[in-house]
Amino acid sequence: MQPSSSRMTSMQALRLYLSRQSSSTGRYFLEQSLQAVFGWIPTIIGIGLRAVFYRLMLPIEGYAAIEDGVRLRFAEHVRLGRGSYLDKGVYLHACPGGISIGNRTLVMFGAVLHVYNFRDLPAAGIEIGADSLIGEYSVIRGQGGVHIGDRVYLSPFVQILAVNHVYSDPNVPFIEQGITAQGITVGDDVWIGGGAILTDGVTVGQGSVIAAGAVVTNDVPAHVVVGGVPARVLKRIEGQEGQQPLPVYHSMKGGN
Repeated sequence: MQPSSSRMTSMQALRLYLSRQSSSTGRYFLEQSLQAVFGWIPTIIGIGLRAVFYRLMLPIEGYAAIEDGVRLRFAEHVRLGRGSYLDKGVYLHACPGGISIGNRTLVMFGAVLHVYNFRDLPAAGIEIGADSLIGEYSVIRGQGGVHIGDRVYLSPFVQILAVNHVYSDPNVPFIEQGITAQGITVGDDVWIGGGAILTDGVTVGQGSVIAAGAVVTNDVPAHVVVGGVPARVLKRIEGQEGQQPLPVYHSMKGGN
C-alpha cells in the first residue's frame, strides 16, 4: 500500500503545481511550449516572432514588444496594450483576475507583477494605464487589486503590495490567520522614487511624488511630495517653484 500512497502524493503535488501555473493542463502545455520555442530568441528577430506567435496564448492589441527571457503564467489573463514593452527578466503571474498593461507602457528589467489569487479574492488583479513605466526590479502584488493610472513612473525597486498578513493572535502562527487585501490605487501623473513601498489599502492622489525610500501607510493627497518612514507630506506642489536651477530636458515626441 505504501507505493500507491506515495504515487498519490506525487500526483497531488503535480496537480497542485499545474493549477498554480495555468488554468488547465492544455493551457499549461500551450503556454510552456510557445515560451520554450520562442521565448529565448534574442534581438529584434525574437521580438518579431513573439509578437506573432504569442497571440496564440494572450491578447495583444496592435504591436507589443516582448524581449527574450520574459516569463508568463496564466497568459490568457495578461492583456498588452498597443506599443507596450516587456523587458528581459520580467515575470507576470496573472492568476485571475489578470494583468492589464496600457498602451505604450514599459515594464523594465526584472520587474515582477504577481496576482497569484488562489483564495477567491474578489478584487484581485493589476491594471496599469497608458504611457507608464514600471522600473527595474519593482514588485507589484495584486491580491487586493492594484490600479495604476496614466503617466505613472515607478523608479527601480519600488514595491506596491496590495496584501497583508493577519497576526493579531499570538497563539496562532501568522500563516494560519489569513490575509487582508484592500487594494491600492495610484492616480495619474504620479512619480514614485526608488525603493519606495506602498502598503495595502492606500490611495495616492493625482500628480503626487513619493520620495525614494518612503513607506506609504496612509492615503496621499493630490499634488504633494511625501517622504519618510512612515511617509508624511513634505510640501505641496503649487507651481510656484520659480526658475529651475538645472537644465530641463523633455522627451522626444511619442517617447517615454
